[in-house]
Amino acid sequence: MSTQMRLEELSEPAFTGLAERHRRELHVHCYRMLGSFEDAEDTVQETFLRAWRRRETFEGRSTFRAWLYRIATNACLDLLAKARPEPASGGEVLWLQPYPDRLLDELPAADAEAPEALAVARETIELAYLIAVQHLAPRPRAVLILRDVLGWPAKDVAELLGDSVNSVNSALQRARAGMREHLPAERQDWTGGEESPETLDLVRRYTEASVTTNIPVLASMVRDDIRSAMPPTPGLYVGRDTVVKYWVESGFEGMTGLRAVPTTANRQPAIAYYHWRKSEGAYLPLTMDVLRVTGGAIAEIYTFHADRFPRFGLPERLPAEGTE
Repeated sequence: MSTQMRLEELSEPAFTGLAERHRRELHVHCYRMLGSFEDAEDTVQETFLRAWRRRETFEGRSTFRAWLYRIATNACLDLLAKARPEPASGGEVLWLQPYPDRLLDELPAADAEAPEALAVARETIELAYLIAVQHLAPRPRAVLILRDVLGWPAKDVAELLGDSVNSVNSALQRARAGMREHLPAERQDWTGGEESPETLDLVRRYTEASVTTNIPVLASMVRDDIRSAMPPTPGLYVGRDTVVKYWVESGFEGMTGLRAVPTTANRQPAIAYYHWRKSEGAYLPLTMDVLRVTGGAIAEIYTFHADRFPRFGLPERLPAEGTE
């Protein structure tokens, strides 16, 4: 698609088919900008609508893909200006939602010969990154994602935002400083790649202890500086003693009738929990834990409501044990 005329000549179904090829990567881009799976979904739809209505503005100076990214970024900035004029603060992101790995697998295959690109793609979808980036003001956030994640030249970012290259470079430096302030200190040791056998074993033991609500065992597997939250419910719990106290006071200890199904989110291990409901004769969705493991211990636990289960392709219910 190299000329304006050819784009204008497309029928709406043909245009939609062309745009749909980029849906997943645009969705992930909007998700990084917004931190919410559902908001990203709405923004991609808005992007496609704007692109169709403004198709005559495509002049062929950039690729069709880059043109869509420009529209998507502006749609995100418009949503943020309207719905979230202030960035996150205090380490909490109440609108945070997890992203299923099964959908991340739909992204265009990265170049296997570019390990740095693979690392960036994985690292910048983790919840720790999403939380930190939501603490940035919208325009520096856009600059950071376009420059450091997508690798756009400063002049292209400046053109998109209507700024000078100097302004973009300045915003990028401020954004990087903000990220260093909000990212966990040990995250600089991130190494990427598949989960190690040690990590998989830790997650297995954590799952078993969670199902049996064995708080002492759970406490032995978390870091001293563990961080835990349950968006959109307010409350960020930091430190082993604080988190354990919350577990006890919330009534988790002694809870029975739990089952667990392993899954993955944001390229991190996750566990979906189901709770026995006698009236239904089945285990029904309860919550999902997404874990970050570092140094052989659990550094973060983010718990999400059961309304996330359908996006992960998880069962609506589990039958009584022994009846599968």
